[in-house]
Amino acid sequence: MSSILTNNSAMVALQTLKSVNSNLAKTTDMISTGKEIGKAKDNSAIWAISKVMESDVSGFKAISKSLALGESTVAVASAGAEQITNILKDMKEKVVAATGENVDYTKLTDDVNELKAQITSIIGASQFNGANLLNTAGNAGLTVLSSIDRDAAGAVTPQNITVASVDFEANLDLSNILVDDATNAEASIALLEAHIQTAVDGAAALGASEKRIADQGDFVSKLTDAMKSGIGALVDADMEETSARLQALQVQQQLSTQSLSIANQAPQAILSLFR
Repeated sequence: MSSILTNNSAMVALQTLKSVNSNLAKTTDMISTGKEIGKAKDNSAIWAISKVMESDVSGFKAISKSLALGESTVAVASAGAEQITNILKDMKEKVVAATGENVDYTKLTDDVNELKAQITSIIGASQFNGANLLNTAGNAGLTVLSSIDRDAAGAVTPQNITVASVDFEANLDLSNILVDDATNAEASIALLEAHIQTAVDGAAALGASEKRIADQGDFVSKLTDAMKSGIGALVDADMEETSARLQALQVQQQLSTQSLSIANQAPQAILSLFR
């Protein structure tokens, strides 16, 4: 039955054209943004997962900066501790020399005092951004945010790396190192050896902490890259596929437009019935 009021063919063609135009608009948006899932309405579940992962990536970027700051702080203290160890070895040579006969105790005392002053200076200067792991003021140590762990339920727990202060200001009391005579110099050898061991242990502890922080920084960097890759796999558009889809939809749009035009001309045939 033909009708001038209802054109079923035109309605079908129009619905097809609307669907093609909708898909074409979405495909164009994917090409312009590079994302297959850019809004919650595209795929709410995947979009939600990607946003949580993006927030974690932002958090790990901040953690990388925290680790870099912590590593620099410990590196400065570690360099100071190693230098102090070397100075104590030089001091040991002076102390041993003072145990001999016919030596200038005044000059040796001056040399040892200069080395003591140099150690004091290094302890005070071994700070980074106000944090010093070699003196009493920095005795609380250093806490570095190293990770944010998310469990299956979505709860987030921060993890820290704690670096203890070696506190050379208190632990290296060199006032008992004397070279004013052979007797005192000989007694100072064992005392100085204990100080050297304290300095070595402190430098080793700081070096181990520095390496741990550096390794954690490398891990966080790799983890961030992996998470970015995972987010991309979830929401990024496959540009080769999208390009092919765009061309196909453009052809479908042209064909749908022609189909609608043909369907709209069908009622004209009814006029021939009245001639």
